[in-house]
Amino acid sequence: MSMSALISALRGAGRQQLAAGTTVTTTQVTGSYLLRIDGCTLKTAINDTLVKSGTFGVGGHDWRILCYPNGAWLYRGWLSLYLERANHSKTGDAMADVRMSILDHDGKTITTKSGGRKFSGPDDRCGWDEFVETEALDKEKRLKDDDNLSILCDVIVYDTRAADYRAGLTPTGTVVPLSELHQQLAVVLWESKEGVDVEIEVGGETFAAHRWMLAARSPAFKAELALTTATNRLHIDDMDAAVFKAMLLFIYTDALPKELELATMAKPLLVAADRYKLERLKLICEEELCGHIGVQSVAAMLALAEQNSCRVLKEACTGFLSEPGNLKAAMATGDFEQLKTGCHPALMELLMKQYIAAIEA
Repeated sequence: MSMSALISALRGAGRQQLAAGTTVTTTQVTGSYLLRIDGCTLKTAINDTLVKSGTFGVGGHDWRILCYPNGAWLYRGWLSLYLERANHSKTGDAMADVRMSILDHDGKTITTKSGGRKFSGPDDRCGWDEFVETEALDKEKRLKDDDNLSILCDVIVYDTRAADYRAGLTPTGTVVPLSELHQQLAVVLWESKEGVDVEIEVGGETFAAHRWMLAARSPAFKAELALTTATNRLHIDDMDAAVFKAMLLFIYTDALPKELELATMAKPLLVAADRYKLERLKLICEEELCGHIGVQSVAAMLALAEQNSCRVLKEACTGFLSEPGNLKAAMATGDFEQLKTGCHPALMELLMKQYIAAIEA
């Protein structure tokens, strides 16, 4: 019987989840494995000669059949068979039952043995030194003289983890959504205001907040609150109420109001973010302002960047001024004095050198 016919016969007998392999080619399976050893002569095989199957998967673990056609050491004249783990370091311990069967040329069982154990180490194996005497197989007269030996191995794994039971199943297509816990908590705290313990007066309006939230998000707020433990009120000068409300929402939710027009609010919001050490909000404002740099605005933008330590915005402004003609055009707008008062002396010196070079050109 050919290899394919033998597999068909076994599947017809109920082993639907069956793959097969030889000492050359193997296929992963989930339950059973058929090892066909070609060129195997039991009588003339050298004692302690090992034939290994390829690895096959059962229950999330990899396994391998070890066969000694003429016995393992000291067991000459016997067929020795074992099952061993192939990936203990990756998947850990396993409890498994194993049944080995020798099949005749027609796929019928000549002899079978069963056993089981816990596989708890890389060298653990389950099997038999004296599985069957080679002479007994000869007496059965059920192995043809085609030098083929067929071994069927059934494995049942009991200690597979929950994820292992899905091995070999068709994917469901389910996508686990990203966690929204932090967003949900932030929104609840912002909308409910439950447990608020401080009131902040800004621009004629009063805002309720949680001390721990302000302190956790802003080093500047943490320092201010440490100085006002005896009162539950803070007063903030030099800030518009709308700007503070947007900043406070960002502190709670890490997002700005949907209705906010950032293009018009970016400058005062950047100043507020720098004041309260909200670096992410500050970068958001810088990126917005970088998109509005022009001849008429670059002087004010550069002064703003210098005053509030905005590296991204400053680099964008100096990059704009380094373009041919831009510095000369900016100087002609009448904002030169603003540049002189707002910029660092070293930066102003660099700009002046560029300006002189542009005039001479």
